[in-house]
Amino acid sequence: MSASASLPMYNLPEMRPVNLRFWEALRELLAEAGLRNLPQSLSFERPPVPERIGPEVLFSQTCGYPLETIFRGQAIRLGTPCYHAPGCDGPTHCGFFIVPAGSEARTLSNLGGGVFLFNHRHSNSGMNLPRRALADMAKGRPLFACAVETGSQPGNLDRVARGEGDATAVDCVTYAFWCRHRPEMAPKVRVLARTPPSPAIPFVTSIATPATTVTILRAALRIVVHEQRYRAVREGLMLADIVDVPEARYRALLDYEREAAALGYPALA
Repeated sequence: MSASASLPMYNLPEMRPVNLRFWEALRELLAEAGLRNLPQSLSFERPPVPERIGPEVLFSQTCGYPLETIFRGQAIRLGTPCYHAPGCDGPTHCGFFIVPAGSEARTLSNLGGGVFLFNHRHSNSGMNLPRRALADMAKGRPLFACAVETGSQPGNLDRVARGEGDATAVDCVTYAFWCRHRPEMAPKVRVLARTPPSPAIPFVTSIATPATTVTILRAALRIVVHEQRYRAVREGLMLADIVDVPEARYRALLDYEREAAALGYPALA
């Protein structure tokens, strides 16, 4: 079984070169540390929410909410990135509610009756965090004319920019990369509000990865974010640092789920 490496969370086609440079830097350090049979390149086909995190996964990045739900017990967190992006505070980030630039909406309550786009039912920033933010005003009733699951946060930004939806919610880091790489689209949307905060999306490896390999992976990540020779690699991905975040902070994402359900709003609707 061949090992795999991927960076599916921030994977705009325009970002392929910077993602490849990050993996090349990390791969070189892993090889220097004695690891063999490393993936030559990243897998760009791996979806943000795969069917599972299998034993072949040497390195990837996976949303914190499914790590506590559908992927529970399948992965080991290697570290949580800190990004130079609006909405981030150290290893904490949030979701942004995004509307067309010309939208008349001024508060979340103005979104009622519209078309809301979300990427995946297991997404933290696309579903779990906005669900909690909206639960207080929903009062146990559907808010939207329809809530459409699309499979893509960048795609939702494109759709809202084209007027094909009234609002969406995306990870603030996704939004920063989208604005950087699609500057012609960015003026067509605006941030309406923020979701509650969350620990950022961690780098992970399979639970089947040997402990010695996990140690090497963690050490290599720290070198990439701290040594001057990798400055350009970090800048390409807006990386400021990679730190350890207690498991309890990720487990707290389930509190948002429970609170929304207690308020009568268990699903975006």
